[in-house]
Amino acid sequence: MALLLPPSASGSGSLFPGTGSSNPLADLLRSPDDLLKLSAHRKKLLKEKAQIDARLNECVKTQLEETRDGLRRLVEARNSVGRLREEMIGIEQLKDAESTRKEGFEVYAKISKVANIHRNLNQTAQIVKNLQSMSERVANLDALLTSDQSHPLGPCGPSPNLLAIHYQLQQLEAFRNETLHQAKTSASAAKGEQGQEDRRTLVRWFERLDDLGNRFEEWLWAIASNILETVREGNGGTIVRLLKIIEVEGKEDQKAVALRLIRKVANADSAMRTRSMQANARLIKNYRHKLMDKITESVRKSFNDAEIQATDGVGFLEDLTWMFKDLDRIETDVRPLFPEDYNVWEFYVKAYHTRLNEALNGIVKSNPEARVLLKMHAWIKEYRGVMKEFEVPGAWLQPALLDGKSQDLIEDYVALIVDKFDKWTINLMKTENRDFTSRDAPPETDPDGTYVLQFAMIMFQMANQQVDLAADSGQGAVLARVVAESAKVMTSCQTQWLKILEREFDKQVRLPESTPPGLVEYVVALANDQLKAADYAEAMSARLEPLVSEKYRQVISERLNAAIDGYLDVAKRCIQTLISLIFNDLKSVTKALFTSPTWYTEPLMEQIVETMKDYTQDYRGHLNPAIFDILIEDMLVQFLSTYLNALRKVQPRGIKLPTAVSKMKSEISQVFTFFAEYKKQDDVSGEFEVIDMIISMLQATPDMVFMDYWAFAAKHGPCLPFIEAVLRGRDDWDKTTVGEVLDTLKRKIREEGIGEPEEPTIMVRVENPNESLLTNLTNKAAAYAGPLAASAFAVRG
Repeated sequence: MALLLPPSASGSGSLFPGTGSSNPLADLLRSPDDLLKLSAHRKKLLKEKAQIDARLNECVKTQLEETRDGLRRLVEARNSVGRLREEMIGIEQLKDAESTRKEGFEVYAKISKVANIHRNLNQTAQIVKNLQSMSERVANLDALLTSDQSHPLGPCGPSPNLLAIHYQLQQLEAFRNETLHQAKTSASAAKGEQGQEDRRTLVRWFERLDDLGNRFEEWLWAIASNILETVREGNGGTIVRLLKIIEVEGKEDQKAVALRLIRKVANADSAMRTRSMQANARLIKNYRHKLMDKITESVRKSFNDAEIQATDGVGFLEDLTWMFKDLDRIETDVRPLFPEDYNVWEFYVKAYHTRLNEALNGIVKSNPEARVLLKMHAWIKEYRGVMKEFEVPGAWLQPALLDGKSQDLIEDYVALIVDKFDKWTINLMKTENRDFTSRDAPPETDPDGTYVLQFAMIMFQMANQQVDLAADSGQGAVLARVVAESAKVMTSCQTQWLKILEREFDKQVRLPESTPPGLVEYVVALANDQLKAADYAEAMSARLEPLVSEKYRQVISERLNAAIDGYLDVAKRCIQTLISLIFNDLKSVTKALFTSPTWYTEPLMEQIVETMKDYTQDYRGHLNPAIFDILIEDMLVQFLSTYLNALRKVQPRGIKLPTAVSKMKSEISQVFTFFAEYKKQDDVSGEFEVIDMIISMLQATPDMVFMDYWAFAAKHGPCLPFIEAVLRGRDDWDKTTVGEVLDTLKRKIREEGIGEPEEPTIMVRVENPNESLLTNLTNKAAAYAGPLAASAFAVRG
């Protein structure tokens, strides 16, 4: 007896056919990091092996028990056949003993011959009688069958005539078998054409009976294929009648098997005497096995119909509630109709589970959309819960759905989300990059006249679609993973924007003639768009955090806050670029400050102020107000750093006093008036205080300069390289005087312990002659920029 193994999860009938992986090891080891997971994979495989071994042991145990039972029955059958054989041998011996006496044998032969003639006459008369009545009986049975078949519900109807038809049909088939057997025996004995023709005539007589038998069998299997629908229609009695017929036919099959065993052990003469029993022998119908096959086919047909009707994988999964309804109906209404030894509940559950596993594997192999994977993962959890409510043993649900790898759906889902989001973003960035660099048309404007890009809106539409789908899963881990991966894509886009911005600004500075116009407008639009993206990310964080536990809330918050910071960094870089464009136009003018004779004679500051005013008016009309406020703040800082750096570069004794002081006061007054249009005067005064301190030091005597320097150092730190450059620039002090003053300042610094200020000031932006600009900014500028980035949140809030 063959060992029955659990059915394979693969098979035909999948909704979405595809090809599975041909190399499982390659699937496990996709990257070097996967080597670290070997221990986990090994434990997982050992666990699966243990489960398979347990199932195999259970199957082996069951098969061994069935084999022992079968062998026991075979031994009993062999003993019974042996006893029959001994009895028949005894009969043969009695006959042989009687035949030793010639007279007795002749009498016995005559009696036997007369008995045979009499029996043949009776049988012939009975055959003729049955043949004469058979046509009418077949017609009556045909009418009964037609009556059942004509019911509006078809095979799902009541079929009240099943047992009556089967009973009479069974008698007619027995009569047919016996008659044809005798005709075959007679034709073989006669060895003539007439005998063969008689048999062919009989076969034609039974053609209507054969047709009726075939129709009846087809009707039985039509009912068997619709057991569930029949029960739903309230015709459970039909199923009971069907099962009764199957039980009767099963017993007839057992009789036929017994007759065949008798034929094998009986000798030739005994076989001749059992020819009437052989006449009733028939083909094994095996109705019970066919019934179970029809049940399996009906389950598969239900799934096939569902797959055809489903528009996609999600639709198929959402419509699978019919399966749970079927199982509930089977347990409550179908199960009581079947004998216990059918184990029909177990059979149905296994049939549904096997076909369901095939369908799910088909969906997975068809490269489904991400939402299908997520829906499938959630549905499998629901399925397990329902099976638990049905109290279905785990052994019935083997192999596990998707080979127990349903959790891998989440990994596949996240990978698919990232891949799709990446592709969408790449295409979006290509379009935005092309528009930003070619600048064939000006950027779009909103109703307020603000320049806008479509990047942030489109990107967050895509991100929200995927995030909402993950949120629908009800799993915080899934949502956190999707948010984290989406944040990575956002960060990648921010990096690309910074590179594009730097490249376009560099082209504008180096090759202004060959660079397309409109860079200012597009930088303004990008700054607005990045601020809008930060708003979108902040809204996403506020919407998602309440949906998850504290564990995943922290992950979502950290990832999205990092993305928000990145968007603000890009917006900040846009502001810096806009300011750099202004001062790039003023480069030739700012170089002349303090160092050129024209500074004393020409109105250079008026030119600087007018240029800043022109740019600022353009920016103000198209820039987000929050960004514009930061731009003014940064522009003021940039002006001060440019002005102070120009002062630091003055040649020794290059500052002509008191003319230079008067010039500086006049220039600062003009700039103060300009910035006061956009900022509070007190704030502007605070920013220009450093210039006032420097002017005071330029006006101070050698003995009193320390007092002015003390006020400066208390706020901005020692800044000795800068102070030395300024003091050496005074034309009213000689080298010795400057040296003495500097020695005094250095001594006072040591004595008083003057150090760097707690908060960075504008002086961090002034180049140190002993350090490179890059080093200076690396060490200090980041700290200075921090409060400005924070102000973006304050303004937006």
